Amino acid sequence: MIKDLGREMLRRNTPSPKAASAPSVDTPLSDDGLITTLRQRLLDCGISTATADAISGFAGESLTIEELSDLFAREQFVKTAINDLLQVSNETFPHETKQHRIALVGPTGVGKTTTLAKIAATYLANHSPNIAFITIDTYRIAAVEQLKVYGEIMNIPVEVVISPEQLETALLKFRDKDLILIDTAGRSPQDTFCIDELTSFLRPDLDIKKHLVLSAATRENEIYEILRRFSGVGIDNTIITKIDECTCLGILLDIQINEKIPFSYITNGQRVPEDIMPADKDFLTQLIMSPGKGISYE
Repeated sequence: MIKDLGREMLRRNTPSPKAASAPSVDTPLSDDGLITTLRQRLLDCGISTATADAISGFAGESLTIEELSDLFAREQFVKTAINDLLQVSNETFPHETKQHRIALVGPTGVGKTTTLAKIAATYLANHSPNIAFITIDTYRIAAVEQLKVYGEIMNIPVEVVISPEQLETALLKFRDKDLILIDTAGRSPQDTFCIDELTSFLRPDLDIKKHLVLSAATRENEIYEILRRFSGVGIDNTIITKIDECTCLGILLDIQINEKIPFSYITNGQRVPEDIMPADKDFLTQLIMSPGKGISYE
C-alpha cells in the first residue's frame, strides 16, 4: 500500500510550519468532487491545509475513480497514509540490564509532574519497584511537595537537586535503581536563559532520555515555537497530554511531518496511573480521524 513513496511525497509537498496556514500551490487538486470531499474530511479533523492538500492530492493520483467513490476505500487509504507517517517509540524500556534515566521537560502547565507519576506507577506495575524520583523543579515548592506525595504513596525515594553537580551526585546515589525519573521546572519557550540552564543539567554524557511534554490543547503556532526552543536540550521523544481537552487532534500528524520526533506516551486526564498509554500508531490514527467523538483507551 502506502510505504516510503507515500511518506516522501507527503513530506515533499508539505511546506514548513510557517507556511502551513496557506493553501499549497505545489499539489494540484483534482476538480472532482470526491477529492474536494476528502480534503474537507481531513480539514475537519484539524489537519492543516498543507497536509490535507498533500494527502488528498496523493489519493487523487493513487486511487481509481471507483476507489475514490468507495467511502471505505477512501478512509482506508487515508488511515494507511497517516499511520505510515506517524512515528512512535515502541521501546521506552528495552529489555536490557542498564539503568533507565528519563527526564520530562517542557513549558509550564502541561502536566509534567503528574505524567511522571503515571510513568512510575505503570513501571511499578509492569516491570520493577526499583525506582527513584529526582526533581530539579525548585522554582515551585508545590511541585516538589506533589512529587514527594507521589513518592510516599508508591514508596519511591525523592531527591531534590539545585545544581548540575548535585544531579550527578543523586544519579550516583541511585545507581542501583532500575529507573530514575527526573522532574524539571516548566520553562517558557521565550526564556532562553532557563532553557540553557536546563541543558546544563541534562548533559548528553549522563545518558538521560529527554521527553518533551506538550499539551494537545496548545495552539499550533505555540507548539512549533516550543519544539524549536527546546530542540537545543536534545529531545528524544514527545509526550502528548490533555488529549481529552481537544475535539480535533490533526495537529499530531502535522507535528510528525514537520518535526519527526517519535511520540512515547499520550495522556487523557488526571488519574494516576489510568490516564496514560504508550503511543500506538493505530490508536493515534483513530484519534486523528475521529474528531469530536470522544476518546477512550478501552
